[in-house]
Amino acid sequence: MDVSEVFGFIKDFGFPMVLSWFLLVRMENKLAGLTEVIGELSCNIAALRGEAPKK
Repeated sequence: MDVSEVFGFIKDFGFPMVLSWFLLVRMENKLAGLTEVIGELSCNIAALRGEAPKK
């Protein structure tokens, strides 16, 4: 993505919208990873307690 394209998006859509889109795109993979790790953590906690993991 070229710098002139970014400035064009800012001009057309506004800075807050472009910034929100940029942050959402960057954080999407991190949020997916966190969701997976939280699921694994709950399974591990259930295993330590001797309970059947809930899926």
